[in-house]
Amino acid sequence: MAKILVVDDESDLELLIKQKFRKKIREKVFDFVFAQNGYDALKKLAEQPDIDVVLSDINMPEMDGLTLLTKLPEANPILKAVMVSAYSDMDNIRTAMNRGAFDFVVKPVNFEDLDITIEKTLLHVIELKKTMQAIKENNILRMYVDENVLNFMTHKEFETSLLSNETIDGTVIFIDICGFTAISEHVPANTVVGLINKLFDAMVKEIIAQNGHIDKFMGDAVMAVFRGEYHLDRAIDAALAVREKMHAAEPIVYGDKTFKPEVSIGINSGEMISGNIGSASLKRLDYTVIGDAVNLAQRLQSVAQANQIIVTHDVYEKAKESFELNKIGEVSLKNKAKPVEIYEVVS
Repeated sequence: MAKILVVDDESDLELLIKQKFRKKIREKVFDFVFAQNGYDALKKLAEQPDIDVVLSDINMPEMDGLTLLTKLPEANPILKAVMVSAYSDMDNIRTAMNRGAFDFVVKPVNFEDLDITIEKTLLHVIELKKTMQAIKENNILRMYVDENVLNFMTHKEFETSLLSNETIDGTVIFIDICGFTAISEHVPANTVVGLINKLFDAMVKEIIAQNGHIDKFMGDAVMAVFRGEYHLDRAIDAALAVREKMHAAEPIVYGDKTFKPEVSIGINSGEMISGNIGSASLKRLDYTVIGDAVNLAQRLQSVAQANQIIVTHDVYEKAKESFELNKIGEVSLKNKAKPVEIYEVVS
């Protein structure tokens, strides 16, 4: 049901409106609200923000219709005004249109023409609302979806290549907040969410600073991907920065429980598949990277201790000239037939 505010100091106009539009009022197509002048109209708009269209006379006491037009964007930027007036000379029409009037109807009113004008104005308001909703949803989407996905969605082949993928050379890191499961048993759920979001925000800033992309959040862990030149170096720099940021963070105290933020990190580099993984039929897809290199990075994180950044021998060979690394030894990892030689990134 469209809500329409009629602003006119002529009392008989309210009666005419109710008579001429009685069918649409009865069928709840239109709902009319009435005001005597511009001041009264602004009060009604403040009380009823769901008003869609304003029908306003020009000549009224206290505040005329042309002045009201200048106030409407502040009252409600979406609604549109149609001037309904006997002052139909070109100067008044031009002034009204320049001040934002959507249309102009001349008195004495032709109610069939007014009906058509209202419908046309309502369609415009509906389109504006859809646009504003799309902008709002897009802004929300950016909070949930990685930049890679948004860029992919702008490509012409998006609809026809939802399940396409590419082989890339990149680096993936897994960062886990150590001991967070234990403290979550003693802290209310809403407090846990607030704490973990605060820690995630600190991590994400360091990852983005090195041009990394957040692939996903998994409980109290983060997965990030680095592509392009020096992707391994940038990933290690990000990991070192995250570790330092957590080390410098103040302990979190809740009641008699104290939690000192620490992270364990696994890093691996190599060939991986990048693309949409999921079901087109279900319309549920995840834009991510998969492959043995990715799985190995997660396994490395699982054996890392608090404040450790663990890499493989291959990563050690690529990074040893730029970073200080210490050999730890061989470890057995899940789904790996042979032990894996691992190293710790010191600085």
